[in-house]
Amino acid sequence: LVSSTPNVRTEREWKRLIARKSPRAWDNKPTMSDDGDIVVIEYAALLEEPGESDAANELKEKLTAAFGTDKSLGIVAIRGVPQFLEVRTEFLPMAHRLAHLPHDYLENELSDPKTLYNAGWSHGKEKLGDKPDTAKGSFYFNPLSDQPGTPELRDQFPLSYPCNVWPDERKIPGFEVKAKDLGSIMHKAVVRLSLHIDALAKKRLGESYADHMLYKQMQATDKAKGRLLYYFPIESSDASASGEKVSASEDSWIGWHNDSGFLTALAGDMYVNDETGQPIDKSLIDPAAGLYAVNRSGKTVRVNMPEDCMAVQIGECTQIITGGAVIATPHCVRGGGLKEDDGNGTRVARISLPCFIDTGPTFPLCLPSGCSREKAIGSGLGSAKVPPLQDRWEEGMTFGDFLQKTFATYYDWSKK
Repeated sequence: LVSSTPNVRTEREWKRLIARKSPRAWDNKPTMSDDGDIVVIEYAALLEEPGESDAANELKEKLTAAFGTDKSLGIVAIRGVPQFLEVRTEFLPMAHRLAHLPHDYLENELSDPKTLYNAGWSHGKEKLGDKPDTAKGSFYFNPLSDQPGTPELRDQFPLSYPCNVWPDERKIPGFEVKAKDLGSIMHKAVVRLSLHIDALAKKRLGESYADHMLYKQMQATDKAKGRLLYYFPIESSDASASGEKVSASEDSWIGWHNDSGFLTALAGDMYVNDETGQPIDKSLIDPAAGLYAVNRSGKTVRVNMPEDCMAVQIGECTQIITGGAVIATPHCVRGGGLKEDDGNGTRVARISLPCFIDTGPTFPLCLPSGCSREKAIGSGLGSAKVPPLQDRWEEGMTFGDFLQKTFATYYDWSKK
């Protein structure tokens, strides 16, 4: 069952509307600074068809700055996505209410052990090394389909095609509808972006890159995993609420990793009072907290994502199939609290929503013809922060097999 977003317009209608209201995405040259500001493009630019027009070439320059230079962070922000801000504002705060539902209800009614907690609620089931990860709770859902794949595929790949588990409507009114709406909105933006990633890869690789390869997969897929994250407050012994530098480790909320799939849509984040659920202005949050990434030159920077944007990160599978034309980069999330004590003992929680848009598990991960393994892997970042890609991927292995090997490798890696 695919959620229908209210007041849905056709793509052509949105294109005309945005063209009237939004600045042209190609009016400004790509920007990137050492403090982690990311390249921003307008959704209107993604509605343009790839080609050799001035507009198309300007967009390629921006995407190259986002994905293909020494300072690239492997992420691009998209402004002006229709209905995104409105639905995000309605949905993300629901994570607080979800995370504070009775423990028995979360564990017995909203968890799905048979899919290894790949649907519904998960807290303390994932591991960092050999220890349960209790720093955050996750709610997994597929915004595109309640029953993805076919019955045969669901039997064969239960972890890739879990069926959705939703909270009772009476407990969190509107949760399911808003979750599907927001995920579907981000999926649509990812599909448009994938068309232009194809164009970028085609420009670099020529005829060896199949036309519209990524676009066709992203458009047709029903394999999408939204992960509504609620990061519980860092213990007071780990984080300062008096203006002192946070002593928590740089990856205290989410450890260093590359996204292993194809494209990851990000809805941004928000901070709330863990007791009341009231939003906390980001100007009050310790500036050390948040998303960090490593660029191609090996520098770790805090990612500054504009509040009015969604973003998309490159996964390792897209790096492989584009022969390294675009790359995945290591990233993590650092915890933190208020930068100054408010006198009330406020405990800070963080909420975010990545949505992983992938192919089916049988998709073969093959290089473009004539592209070497060394080029595809070598174009990425060799970092001690994540397990080397060359140890996890072999030419032609399926996406499902790659994920399985990657999960096992990360488990052993995090114990080091």
